[in-house]
Amino acid sequence: MKKLKVGIIKEGKVPVDKRVPLTPKKCVEALKAFTDLELVVQPSDVRCFKDEEYAELGIKLQQDLSDCDVLLGVKEVPIDLLIPDKTYFFFSHTIKKQPHNAKLLRAVLAKNITLIDYETLTTANGQRLVAFGRYAGIVGAYNGILTYGKKWDLFSLKPAYLCHDIEDMQEEFFKVKQLPPVKIAVTGGGRVAGGAMEVLDLMGIKKVSVFDYLYKQFEEPVYAQLHSGDYNTRPDVEVWHAPDFYENPHLYKSTFRKFARVTDILLACSYWNPRAPKLFTEEEARQPDFKINTIADITCDVNGSIPCTKRSTTIPDPAYDYNPATGEMEPAYSRGSNITIMAVDNLPCELPRNASRDFGRHLIDNVFPHLFNGDKVGVLGRGTIAKRGKLTERYSYLKDYAESVVVKERV
Repeated sequence: MKKLKVGIIKEGKVPVDKRVPLTPKKCVEALKAFTDLELVVQPSDVRCFKDEEYAELGIKLQQDLSDCDVLLGVKEVPIDLLIPDKTYFFFSHTIKKQPHNAKLLRAVLAKNITLIDYETLTTANGQRLVAFGRYAGIVGAYNGILTYGKKWDLFSLKPAYLCHDIEDMQEEFFKVKQLPPVKIAVTGGGRVAGGAMEVLDLMGIKKVSVFDYLYKQFEEPVYAQLHSGDYNTRPDVEVWHAPDFYENPHLYKSTFRKFARVTDILLACSYWNPRAPKLFTEEEARQPDFKINTIADITCDVNGSIPCTKRSTTIPDPAYDYNPATGEMEPAYSRGSNITIMAVDNLPCELPRNASRDFGRHLIDNVFPHLFNGDKVGVLGRGTIAKRGKLTERYSYLKDYAESVVVKERV
């Protein structure tokens, strides 16, 4: 019986992404777990794991992947590198009709490609099966503490992207001898928030209840995890009901201002629906009792839940200042009265080796089985945006989005 041949592609997007779907050891593990699997790796001079690390474990390097059945990447594949008639897995960033990727989706359809997006691989209940969210939270929280220390000239930490791995990054924690008695708010309850709290816990920062966070004073730094029900309310309903909030977010009002009065550092880790209220308004940020001075917008929704996230930032240049009085952006750390914003939109790339190991674990446990069992529970089916060059019924709403590019190009 012919084996399923899977190729790991070289990342071609610019700026370069060093992550990989499967590390060398995860490749070995996958081959042992699935006897009908064949794996090859396209050589890469940018990947965080060197070609030699794969070769040393017996994983075959192969430049031409045209004989593979399935191709695994991480970020969007440049259009000129797409191989026709193949099945691809990667983050396409098309399901929200992102304007910059409409051409990519059109090329997928034109080249008769089957596209399965990691973001759309879910359980029947909609829970995502593979994600880099944990490491977004880990790096984002670290960057938030780094940004606060730099803003107030308290300590200087080595950026995460200059650390070899997470253990190297954790060594930097020892440079933080003592934080002032700040209050840190972590929004969200998923993988991203979990990753952020891992960092705070390892740094010895105490977690407190929402009530204590709001109403008590502490002589040490503390943090609280805030869920949607803590800072949103529906004016016509007295009791919080989470399913209703997720179904009708437009009927809710933000009550985050009570937290803004006592918070020094905000780690924004919560998924935001554009129909939901923003955490706060720019007008509220101008009020004398607005205390937040450092924001790590880990979810990085530009002009989203954090209104002063005016743009995303880069790994080498991760922060800028927002001047509440003018509503304008200024150079980072330019004045204490500004709010300093960290808004890197590809945080897991700063610890690519660890993030790749974590991601590979998800792939082997939650995705690969469905490649060999006929997709009995429909995981691959739900995640397939296009099948052999045609949009699936689930993603047929993207038809106008893809075709709009054709119209624009012909004008």
